[in-house]
Amino acid sequence: MLQMQSLVSADGQLSLRLVEVDRPTPGPGEVLVRVEATPINPSDLGMLLAGADLDSIEAADFGGQPGITATIPAAALGGLTGRLDQSLPCGNEGAGVVVEAGEGAEDMIGKTVAMLGGAMYTEYRVVPLAQLLVLNEGTTAVEAASCFVNPLTALAMVDTMRADGHTALVHTAAASNLGQMLVKICAADGVDLVNIVRRPEQAETLRSLGAHYVVDSSQDSFQDDLVAALAATKATVAFDATGGGRLADRILHAMEAAAGLDSSTTYSRYGSTVYKHVYIYGGLERSVTELTRTYGMSWGVGGFLLTNFMIKAGPERAQELRKRVADEITTTFASSYSAEVGLQAALEPAHLAVYARQATGEKYLIRPQV
Repeated sequence: MLQMQSLVSADGQLSLRLVEVDRPTPGPGEVLVRVEATPINPSDLGMLLAGADLDSIEAADFGGQPGITATIPAAALGGLTGRLDQSLPCGNEGAGVVVEAGEGAEDMIGKTVAMLGGAMYTEYRVVPLAQLLVLNEGTTAVEAASCFVNPLTALAMVDTMRADGHTALVHTAAASNLGQMLVKICAADGVDLVNIVRRPEQAETLRSLGAHYVVDSSQDSFQDDLVAALAATKATVAFDATGGGRLADRILHAMEAAAGLDSSTTYSRYGSTVYKHVYIYGGLERSVTELTRTYGMSWGVGGFLLTNFMIKAGPERAQELRKRVADEITTTFASSYSAEVGLQAALEPAHLAVYARQATGEKYLIRPQV
């Protein structure tokens, strides 16, 4: 069978290619799934492209199979020492039909399932039962392809907000597939959400979904609009998909300014006592993260990863969240794609140039059996 693999050489060259590997056999408590749909998420691009210079991408042939090569800048290569000269399989999640089963899993044959666990850009994948989500009757693999990363991350944000003692939240790059899910979750759960977008048409998209607080970072009034939205919602935690630049800094500034509008707040040269936090969970902006530290002494910035959240949440809560996703996969957690391609087409430079931009509305779905 074919499997997409990514290799970074010690001299800074990326090779992304299809490799022929043996079709695996499921062991006890495992199933073999025919992969029918698997998305290209922003979280997949780190493994796929490893920070390569997109302008250097060239088509290549690897033993009769298509692929691409590219150059990785020296600045990015320093963080890749742990994967040098290893050909690593790609793809975080997917969905398909169980075609074989090991001992104890025989009743799974023929069922449509969603999967998490890596190496999904392939034709067949062996998966332990614990990494499967059995879908409700009638759900297709295409509908369920993005069952895990975006839906569970959006739900994890709301759970984290509550666990940290906050009552409302801020989300950046909010017109994304994940952002639209978060709008629906917060509306259903009665949580105030401040959405930060980068273009007027994105703001209209979210408002059409029922979003109440939407601010556009491209507008001259952005900072004032953000302060007003934070004052109205009292949101003191943010989840930032951009990572680099000054956006996290501007959010913290706005949170501190909103806290200062509270008439019960007493002035202090150390800033308000309201704790403000920004979680960085993406890297849409690759520049350095800038913090000016002029928003008092009660704030924090940290990373956010779904895997870490799920471990902390525990198996019972994780199962509750997965069931909600399965029940609402065609409504709250519905995903749309700008293109569906086979494994070979996904490696064409023209397609890669589109999905590597991580632009809103340009999410790709790989159909390995096409």
